[in-house]
Order: sequence, then structure tokens, then C-alpha cells
Amino acid sequence: MSISIKPLADRVIVAPAAAEEKTKSGIIIPDTAKEKPQRGEVVAVGEGKTSEQGALLKPQVQVGDQVLYGKYAGTEISVDGSDYLIMRESDILAVL
Repeated sequence: MSISIKPLADRVIVAPAAAEEKTKSGIIIPDTAKEKPQRGEVVAVGEGKTSEQGALLKPQVQVGDQVLYGKYAGTEISVDGSDYLIMRESDILAVL
């Protein structure tokens, strides 16, 4: 997946996973009751954060990683008709 923007510093761009359509028992969830997904795929990564000593700290995530992030993490953006979240690497809780 290629994206036309590049995040700066320690920011990453994540494509959120689709919201659940059904519960495990088969009940269909209406649009108004769906929760925002808290997982997604990293589609772009910045160069990394600069430490106080001036050294470049490489990001721990890579393009293609499946990640978990906080419920209200990041800023929603739309690029080329697709929705993404741009967030700091520190907003990512875990790599799956």
C-alpha cells in the first residue's frame, strides 16, 4: 500500500481496521453502535525522533506492522479517498 504523504519525525500513519459488523454470537451491530477500531496497519513511518544529544532514534515500528493504539489516539486524515490516522509512535501500545 503506497501513500502520497510522508510523516515527519516520530509520527506514523496507520490505516485503521474495519469496525466489527457482527458480534461473535451473530448479532448485527448497527452503524450508530459501532466502536472505533483500536488496531490497524502501519502504512508510513517518519525518520525518527531526535534525542537531546542530537542522535537520531530510529522508530520501533515498520511499514506493514499490525498495531494496537489508544482509543482517542491520533488525528483522522483522508488521503486519496482513504481514511488514516496520523499519530506519534508513543501513542502505539503494542505490535501484534
